[in-house]
Amino acid sequence: MKFMKKMSGVLVAAVLLAAMTAGCGGGGGAKKPADNKAAAAEALIGANYELTGNVASYGQAALAGGKMAVDEINKAGGINGKKLRIVEADNKSEPSESGNAATKLISQNKLIGIVGPATSGCTMAAEPIVTASKLPVVAPTATAESITVGKDGKTRQFVFRACFIDPFQGKVMAAFANQKLKVKTVAIYRDNSSDYSKGLAEAFKKNFEAAGGKIVAEEAYLAKDMDFKAGLTKLKATNPEAIYVPGYYEEVGKIVKQAREIGLEVPMMGGDGWDSPKLIEIAGKAALNKTYYSSAYSADDTDPSTQKFIKAFKEKYQKDPDFFSMMGYNTVVILADAYKRAGSEDGTKIAEAMAKTKELPVAGGKLTYDDKHNPIVPALIIEVKDGKPTFVDKIAF
Repeated sequence: MKFMKKMSGVLVAAVLLAAMTAGCGGGGGAKKPADNKAAAAEALIGANYELTGNVASYGQAALAGGKMAVDEINKAGGINGKKLRIVEADNKSEPSESGNAATKLISQNKLIGIVGPATSGCTMAAEPIVTASKLPVVAPTATAESITVGKDGKTRQFVFRACFIDPFQGKVMAAFANQKLKVKTVAIYRDNSSDYSKGLAEAFKKNFEAAGGKIVAEEAYLAKDMDFKAGLTKLKATNPEAIYVPGYYEEVGKIVKQAREIGLEVPMMGGDGWDSPKLIEIAGKAALNKTYYSSAYSADDTDPSTQKFIKAFKEKYQKDPDFFSMMGYNTVVILADAYKRAGSEDGTKIAEAMAKTKELPVAGGKLTYDDKHNPIVPALIIEVKDGKPTFVDKIAF
């Protein structure tokens, strides 16, 4: 997922960190001496998450899932003779702060890798720093295609993700709109301040039109806007059969609520940025009827690994997990597995092992990486019915 803003100082931080970590050995960052047996018996995982700020629910949920995975692994004996431990830093949902959080984690700890951030913008901000330090990073829900592939078309050696990518999400929802909702005209309302939103809108439009559909109107808003009625009124005037709103729950909740207030009752669709309990709090249960979004998680998914994860999460936290909880859990499973197979704390060796991941059991099924460090996984279509996210379909290509 993407939360991209212009950031400053990230490349400078990367250069400084590279100089700081030079001579420290492969991929550990500035190392503290192991001054006791307890420290020597631990393998540290950095967690760079959105714990406060505009998308705090994403980072908090992902961190909870990751901590549960660590507890399960440690209970089973740990990895390579060591117990895992998460050290966390709050990037405040801001790309510039994400760079600072990555620098703090790496300079203060000897890490085997980093999990997070949850959003694509924050992940991209941290990328130069983790790459300079030769540490693998596994982003749970950073769906932007450019996360793992540079402008030169080459796969980024140290960057991986646990989720599908934006072009896949757009293709899935276009197929759903065409084949299941049977709509032929759709309007798009995108966040012009978010590359995540613009990427999803582009992918949806391309695939929907290729299937014979028509985009009748496109309007834009900006993150943190509060009043969306002007844009929604323009869309309503074009009489669309549905509206595609790729964005984050904070704005989407207000958009759906205000759409219903002006009498716009057509189905509304979106991506995994909708997936938060906060969406229902903001929009209200009634307004969210006839809304659909793509995700990788549903409590109704009958996959045994999904149900096992849900049961364990409820027992640990006394609440239901969500998409971000499951992806956060999977990031730790992915990193721990690569660390085990590498048999080393060298970040380069762990990244090499991670790239070769095949048929790894994770929550939601089994994970195999393609040559661009993207997992080969299906997408779920979720419908919100009376305030409850409900599984509708599973789509793979």
